[in-house]
Amino acid sequence: MKCPRCESTSYRKNGRRNDKQNYLCKNCGKQFLEPAFSRSLETDLLANSNGHTKVSKAETTELSLAKNLPEEKITEKSLDSLSLTLAEQLLQTILSPSWLESAAFSQFIQKIQQKPEINYQLETGISLLLLDAENLKLDINSELFLASVCKYPLQFKMAFANWKNPSIGKQDIELYNRGYQLVHVPEGKNSADAKMIAFGACIVRSYPTVKEILVCSSDGILIHLCNELQNQGLVVYWIRRQGQTLHIENRNTGKLTHYSLTMSTEVPSLEKVVEQIQDLIKNEQDSINTRLHRLTTITSLFQERSNITNKSNHKQPESEEIIPIIDNLSVQSIQEDSAEIPTEKTLDKLLLKIIQDIQIKSPQTQVSVSKLGSELRRITGESPNSIIKKLKLGSSFTKYLKSSSTFTLKASGKEYEVMALLSE
Repeated sequence: MKCPRCESTSYRKNGRRNDKQNYLCKNCGKQFLEPAFSRSLETDLLANSNGHTKVSKAETTELSLAKNLPEEKITEKSLDSLSLTLAEQLLQTILSPSWLESAAFSQFIQKIQQKPEINYQLETGISLLLLDAENLKLDINSELFLASVCKYPLQFKMAFANWKNPSIGKQDIELYNRGYQLVHVPEGKNSADAKMIAFGACIVRSYPTVKEILVCSSDGILIHLCNELQNQGLVVYWIRRQGQTLHIENRNTGKLTHYSLTMSTEVPSLEKVVEQIQDLIKNEQDSINTRLHRLTTITSLFQERSNITNKSNHKQPESEEIIPIIDNLSVQSIQEDSAEIPTEKTLDKLLLKIIQDIQIKSPQTQVSVSKLGSELRRITGESPNSIIKKLKLGSSFTKYLKSSSTFTLKASGKEYEVMALLSE
């Protein structure tokens, strides 16, 4: 018999309680009663329960009665009832809040969650980089670009070289700090290449989850390694350096990617360059159109404000010599009409007068819409579009001339030539 608290066997009798012998532990001072069942049965129950099962008083009595029964009376039914009781107690212990919040339960959940992660890694695979450090030097930016080319995560990096060679400098320290496994080879021509080929021949056995290999060296002898890795079902990238450019060749598809070491960026293909130039041209055109639209808006606002100023300080135009008499109209009547232009008829007369004046001064000169509008603005102090809108003759000066029965327009390059129709 042991103390239920400290499991010490050092105890003494300490009176009786409920007609049962009471004991006092000399080690921890715990008082406890003598168990109702034998010590051997108690030991078996504790061993099977792993210290978690708690047996109630009623179950203790039941076990005691079962012990006192003759062997022939212990039936299978009683054993099933005992097993069911123990199972219920075990479930209550497992599902109790104290168990669910325990550290053991947390460790159990973590182990369950780790298994899918391991399966996921086996399914997705990894990439592996083999570097001939004596032939090719990779900085951190180049390495990150190579990692972006791969479809699988780049998890293993190995660098081969004679690290005692002083020409390598402190490259071993730099690569080691970036997570490379450094493989030393003795001095000799193509020693690093030979070690890479020997290692690559059995790489699948060492790394069964590898799917892609990056062979970084410009030595042509490593084409044998690339072919062997392809025969093993791996995707092989052969990285070589020419000048300030890295050439990344996918040996399985033949796709070639270029990376500029000086610019630390991918060198685009001709198709991408043409596409980028087209995008730049389109963006520039959109920008020019936007600026022209804004300039047009500003011009319109300036014209409207100028018209307001001219109306408030309007003076008679000092251009009596420019407007000769036409259709029995005096210069004074033309000026009065041009100052107000109350009707469409008055406007047509003034436009005819302007056309005649221009043709008299320069018979060979073509009267364009813009030139006619400029002369009309100079005389009236108001833009042609504003006059047309004020008289409700249309939305613009050009559209009015097209619809007028007094004038006709003839296309001349990007402009329109204005001509007066002969009256019958």
